Amino acid sequence: MQIKEFQFNFIQVNTYLLFDETGEAVIFDPGMDGPDEYHVLDDFICDNKLKIKYIICTHPHIDHVLGNGYCVKKYGAPLLMHEAGMKIYENAVAYGVAFNMQCDKSDFPMPDRYLNEGDEVLFGHQKLQVLYTPGHADGSISLYHPENDAVFVGDVVFQGSIGRTDLPTGNAQMLMRSIRTKILVLPEYTTIYSGHGPVTSVGLEKDTNPFFN
Repeated sequence: MQIKEFQFNFIQVNTYLLFDETGEAVIFDPGMDGPDEYHVLDDFICDNKLKIKYIICTHPHIDHVLGNGYCVKKYGAPLLMHEAGMKIYENAVAYGVAFNMQCDKSDFPMPDRYLNEGDEVLFGHQKLQVLYTPGHADGSISLYHPENDAVFVGDVVFQGSIGRTDLPTGNAQMLMRSIRTKILVLPEYTTIYSGHGPVTSVGLEKDTNPFFN
């Protein structure tokens, strides 16, 4: 499996594109804000002759879902997320206005399928395992790919930090429980792909992250 990382919108969300030799691909957290950023994603997908099988949101915050409508329309792929995040997602336009982002209701189509703990997402020759990791926001999920020793965590944990819990449905105790029971139990060499900032690893965060020591 190959992983391509993009940084989109002024909040610099990490949007990930996962694909393999079959050409099938999934998009994590499409955060594109406007035509210039649409073209960056489109050009890579076109140049590599990829077919988007799924669009996946790790959680419903505006910076992670801003490009949902464009991707659904452009690629015709199902949109997947956790149902617990719908109360936030349904208010995405209001959050966009608060952040001075140009968007309307059409930018936030309803999901085609809800993902739950233990579900698997299949594309190409790949299999992603869904972990429910709330605390940063209701509906936060992480996706684990054991064959690539990789986990995509959204804003659950970052290099040297953790997700904020002062936004609607944030809960510090729940977040720490999610991290300790779902992320830090993975093999220490597992690479953590966060929603912002650089990649890290389970072992590095266990050893150096001040929130765990």
